[in-house]
Amino acid sequence: MTQGKPLKLILNFIWPLLLGNTFQQLYNMVDTVIVGKFVGANALAAVGSTGTIMFLVMGLANGMATGFTVLTSQKYGAGELEATRKTVANGVLLAAIVCTVLTITSLAIMHTLLTIMNTPAEIYDDAYAYISTICMGIFALVFYNLFASFLRAVGNSTMPLVFLIISAFLNIILDLVFIINFHMGVRGAALATDVAQGISAILCIIYIYSKVEVLRPRKEDWRLHACYTRRQLAIGVPMALQFGITASGTMVMQAAINIYGAVAVAGFTAAGKAQNLLTTGMMSIGQTMAAYVGQNYGKRDMARIDEGVREANKIGVIYSLVSGVLTIALLPYLLRMFFAADVDIDALLPYARTYIQISVVCFIPLAMIFIFRNTIQGCGYGMTAMMLGIMEFVARLAMAIGSMFVGSYAMAVASDAAAWVTTGFFGLFLFLRVRKRILKKWDEGTYLE
Repeated sequence: MTQGKPLKLILNFIWPLLLGNTFQQLYNMVDTVIVGKFVGANALAAVGSTGTIMFLVMGLANGMATGFTVLTSQKYGAGELEATRKTVANGVLLAAIVCTVLTITSLAIMHTLLTIMNTPAEIYDDAYAYISTICMGIFALVFYNLFASFLRAVGNSTMPLVFLIISAFLNIILDLVFIINFHMGVRGAALATDVAQGISAILCIIYIYSKVEVLRPRKEDWRLHACYTRRQLAIGVPMALQFGITASGTMVMQAAINIYGAVAVAGFTAAGKAQNLLTTGMMSIGQTMAAYVGQNYGKRDMARIDEGVREANKIGVIYSLVSGVLTIALLPYLLRMFFAADVDIDALLPYARTYIQISVVCFIPLAMIFIFRNTIQGCGYGMTAMMLGIMEFVARLAMAIGSMFVGSYAMAVASDAAAWVTTGFFGLFLFLRVRKRILKKWDEGTYLE
């Protein structure tokens, strides 16, 4: 991604990512749809009530794993192929350690988390069954994202998409088998996700070892290298903490929404799933920028980075406007996807519509968050990017706590919008600061030590 027109490169790279992220969104969305239709509205609310916890656990793990691949992108862009292979081995070993710690810790504290979040009594057991099974599959979820990120780091965004499509269809089949045939309820939906993600991870590994030599470590590479460990942790830990901080804010927001009962939680959950599906392109733009900026940072080409950031923001604005219109227009139809015919959609729609109407007007700054956060991370400034997570947390916390005091559902769901607006423009400010710092380092000759 260091040669050619940035706009064309970015668009070509985005499309496979967009399809891949859409299918990844379908993992949890299919769980929600099938659970809602075949198990019930309370079961759907249970799955939805754990969404922020899953974002916390998976965000910590995947944030760190994705951070480990930034160094791979930089080394590849700099033409250091032996170092590229070593960063892969180092990243895999670090990810294994992270997954082990997170699996044990998350299972140990899950009951406490659900209680703190005001999980309604009528959905508590299902919520625990779902999220505990998801946590047992942390290795599968993390290693797919890790190997997919390695492939994207060297410019291949197509094969992760192919493997994800295969596993997405497998997930649907397993959902139906586990829930309808084996009557496993929400636990079956979570198990289907774990198995399908694990298969996609295995497919990535097979492809890398058969087709992508630069990502295939040699026997002597399989150890923790101090210099790479230090740099990968310097990027990965802040990324993980950023996700953790952001997730903590969404957990407070979810706790505020849980106060209004299972009906409100179900309406909010369905609306959130629909919105996430229609805004997944923003994540794709961000992931594209991480690979694009990482390689051009390695090449020491700030003019090209600047042009890429400008083009990405133009794409983000257009995508935000289109997705906003579609979200509002399709909401009533998408909502009906999640529930059986005997569920009173009219009772759920006000809660869903309130959240969507407040959120869509802030889609542009949401796109900015993905662009500037991944740009800053692509340059290796993980601690700086973490400040965006802190900003999101503060904004959500203030709105969520305020909503509890005044008893306003609208204020509770506006926590997302408040976080996006404040953090999006703060991201622009931080990028400009990082840009100046990088140019100074390049002048001093210390840009990629």
